[in-house]
Amino acid sequence: MSVGTPIERIWPAPVTGALTDPELTALYGRATHPHLRVNFVSSADGAVTLDGYSAGLSGEPDKRVFGLLRMLCDALVVAAGTLRHEGYRALRLSPERRAWRRERGLAEFPTLVVVSGSLDLDPAQAAFADAPVRPVVLTHADAVPPPGLTDVADLVRCGTGRVDLAASLAELRRHGLDQVLCEGGPHLFGALTAADLVDELCLTVAPLLAGAGPGRITAGDASPPRHLPLRHVLAAADGVLMLRYARDPADHTPAGSAPAA
Repeated sequence: MSVGTPIERIWPAPVTGALTDPELTALYGRATHPHLRVNFVSSADGAVTLDGYSAGLSGEPDKRVFGLLRMLCDALVVAAGTLRHEGYRALRLSPERRAWRRERGLAEFPTLVVVSGSLDLDPAQAAFADAPVRPVVLTHADAVPPPGLTDVADLVRCGTGRVDLAASLAELRRHGLDQVLCEGGPHLFGALTAADLVDELCLTVAPLLAGAGPGRITAGDASPPRHLPLRHVLAAADGVLMLRYARDPADHTPAGSAPAA
């Protein structure tokens, strides 16, 4: 997939011609209320990874939207296992995207938020050690941090024995982090769904079959199905589809806690 692959809107109202970054930004936007957006990529047959990593499914169009969604959020939430496995680096933005945020009165960088029940985290990982904004680690009352973690991150304890995700989101919002973007992994997505905390799913579908083996974008205990209306469909010239599902704010009912991945 080459750099500069055109992206067009094909539903609900087709738009002729490639979308610019400002047009894509307007399509995704920032909600006017506290909002949890989840972003994932999968193969056409539902796999969440290729050769063990999500990067194998993501091409230039997906990375472009991925970056814009990071620009739009107040906080980027990721499970500790995904942070370790995918080798997350410091959460940084281009000068242009930082300027976009400043012009709108936002902090220059979003805050990285890591969900961890065990606190099995390496303070020397670049996501912590090189962070432009001090990260937040959401954990529970019984977790013991490794040496050095509190030097590079703020611990927020919600729940006993497990992370209370509803209380965690409420705590983030008390600190002004209303627009939350979650990048997984599947167990965290499953727990957020079970707690009825997901307002939006942005799903990129790569035009390939991964075959049997890889898991789905969601995992964990079963939960009731929830209707999530389709808002737009974008198509890249290389066959990638970008789907955005979101519920109406009036449909949201605050839910209780659920275990984090």
